[in-house]
Amino acid sequence: MTTVLLDPQELQTKIDNEKVVLIDTRNPEQYAAGHIPGAVNIHDIFTFLAASTPEGIAELKEKFARVFGDAGLSGEETAVVYEDSMNTGFGQSCRGYFLLCYLGYPKVSILHGGFQAWKAADLAVTTDLPTPVAAEFPLDHSASELMVDKDDVLKAIGDDSIVLLDVRDVDEWVGTSSSPYGKDFSPRKGRLPGARWLEWYRLMKPGAVTVFKSPEEVLADCASVGITKESHVYIYCFKGARASNTLVALKAAGINNVKLYFGSWNEWAQDAALPIEEGLPYAC
Repeated sequence: MTTVLLDPQELQTKIDNEKVVLIDTRNPEQYAAGHIPGAVNIHDIFTFLAASTPEGIAELKEKFARVFGDAGLSGEETAVVYEDSMNTGFGQSCRGYFLLCYLGYPKVSILHGGFQAWKAADLAVTTDLPTPVAAEFPLDHSASELMVDKDDVLKAIGDDSIVLLDVRDVDEWVGTSSSPYGKDFSPRKGRLPGARWLEWYRLMKPGAVTVFKSPEEVLADCASVGITKESHVYIYCFKGARASNTLVALKAAGINNVKLYFGSWNEWAQDAALPIEEGLPYAC
């Protein structure tokens, strides 16, 4: 079974002994300034905005099967995704992890602590560009149950058996901003009706290198909003990145029945027919 969160030494050992494809999700400027030797830069992991319509899902699958295949992923290699730091990249490495799992890739890990952890461990950094050998990506549609669409979320509103978990920043939660891209980037501000709020930053422990809290600490934070190991949770943010970060933290803590609304607020806010809760969340 593939270990999801690798510390820098564990990753170095894996690189030395196994077939590994390293995926750097940072922007091209950060990547060009220095990256882990052999890493391929795929910033689209973070920037791609998805829709949960059949057409949107087909586009997502086609695009990333091609992109990951071009990076050299055939199914034999372990894909290891990293960002700069777990709390500064809006969950982009975890978004990459989720995308690979959703596409059915069998072996996926995340560099815990990101590039900053790698540098803190005094491991090799380069500006050399790799030459990946393209492969046929083994797309497997059977993993699609990891994601819920807007119809699933609509059905979950008012369903006490499902927790709708909003992990956006506080200004988005209280409805003074619509997105990290700007207060009025989306046409509507607010929340999913009945959603509970656990800001994604809370599940990480800041320090010289930021990492996820221990499973016990994550469970304590989750308990504060009524989530236990037995809960059924649908997570959303703006475009599925911070929600992916939270999904990884929850699953590492043993909360296994977790699904991601990948379209998130970016999709939901654009459909005026879908219900939202506005104003200050005094009752939440």
